[in-house]
Amino acid sequence: MEKEEIADLLEENHNTLFKWLEDQPNENWEKGPDGKWTVGQQILHLVNSLQLLNNALSYPRFFFKYKFGLCNREPRDYKTIVSKYCQELVDNKDKTKKYNQKLKKPLLKDRERLLTKLQIQSKKLQFKIKKISDVNLDTLVLPHPLMGKMTIREIIMWTAYHTEHHTKILIMNYGEETYC
Repeated sequence: MEKEEIADLLEENHNTLFKWLEDQPNENWEKGPDGKWTVGQQILHLVNSLQLLNNALSYPRFFFKYKFGLCNREPRDYKTIVSKYCQELVDNKDKTKKYNQKLKKPLLKDRERLLTKLQIQSKKLQFKIKKISDVNLDTLVLPHPLMGKMTIREIIMWTAYHTEHHTKILIMNYGEETYC
């Protein structure tokens, strides 16, 4: 997937999420289905993951090479990344559940700040991907907590899917459509 396409997919998936959020009652921000994250927790999780990636992409390129090495395999396409992520979620249910229990519940008063932060972080990532060379996108790697080392292009494609994934979970948990 070309970097412009990835930036467009990021934009499209965030717009879908924000459009869904516009129609949600404020009480869903702090209160969710039993044993599931609230809307606020879903948004906080997305903000945190975007912010970590944006911070990592601010480091000089030589740091990635020194710290994580270079990619030694063919790049994965979007469909492969999504498939692998879904499989990792199934295979590591206990690990993800334990990892995600620590997420705090944001208060309603934090809603606008977090939504603004999500928009800003998304725009930053869209800008950054367009500025990174194709060579660096396909050779420099970053570690993902569930999927291991991924090229920068792959982790940004995963980020686009991650937003879609959480949007679908929100839709499923709050009963508007069925999740597939």
